[in-house]
Amino acid sequence: MAESASVIEDDLTPLARAAQATVLVRAGIPQEQLPRPAATRVFVVANQKGGVGKTTSTVNIAAALTQLGQRVLVIDLDPQGNASTALNIPHHQGTPSTYEVLVDGAAIVDVAQPCPDAAGLWVVPATIDLAGAEIELVSVVAREQRLKRALDAHPKVGTLEEAGSDRFDYVFIDCPPSLGLLTLNALVAGAEMLIPIQAEYYALEGLGQLLSTVDMVRAHLNPDLDVSTILLTMYDARTRLAAGVAAEVREHFGAQVIKSAIPRSVRVSEAPSYGQTVMTYDPGSPGALSYLEAAREIITRGAL
Repeated sequence: MAESASVIEDDLTPLARAAQATVLVRAGIPQEQLPRPAATRVFVVANQKGGVGKTTSTVNIAAALTQLGQRVLVIDLDPQGNASTALNIPHHQGTPSTYEVLVDGAAIVDVAQPCPDAAGLWVVPATIDLAGAEIELVSVVAREQRLKRALDAHPKVGTLEEAGSDRFDYVFIDCPPSLGLLTLNALVAGAEMLIPIQAEYYALEGLGQLLSTVDMVRAHLNPDLDVSTILLTMYDARTRLAAGVAAEVREHFGAQVIKSAIPRSVRVSEAPSYGQTVMTYDPGSPGALSYLEAAREIITRGAL
């Protein structure tokens, strides 16, 4: 009898949660309906150090949020277009994209595309044209305000009173791995910043320059910008190094660090080659479940 009771109580084990996640995602059903924020939360995902899981974290947290009942817009601001690839969004040259938004003043609502694999997720793709945008914007008046103005003009960005019940709950801006004019546009447009940090040697290298840039933006262009979220990526629990880096990051940033670290995972790495996030590619994998936990924590933090 004791054994059967323990089997019944075992329905929330990691294995059971993985199986449940796979079934729900493949059926297109949100895993959970968490409270929506009172107004659209705009996140800038940036770290000029390459290879830290910035784009991977952007697309997977965005997809995870939709599985928790949220409506999300991803703005791909990286000319490489990796976020667009992972979300299965066409972004060949000539596709209406963030280039048209920044340089030509196109409306975001006219260039955003729905993600075919995640209901409630929309994407403004990036094309290779964006590589020349920084040069073209140099002579434009208020060039660092272009993205903010485009977002402010979007009819589904704002509070319930301003944008209605079909508003976007979250906007994620995926920045290029540099601190140029594209990233500056993102920092001016956002209210919160998510910085992925890999749990490896030199993890905090270069962060000083990024945080100095944030301080300058806060002082002169966007006083509301807050480094609200630090996400540990590529975490290998088997190594003492990863544990040491995690402890250092948590000591340095405190409550800003998401409790759920993202493990180093082959499934997370290979999902984009299939035009998917790990949330749909292998929803029961440790990487997908970790991103789901991170998304849940982002939601609950905003509700505090």
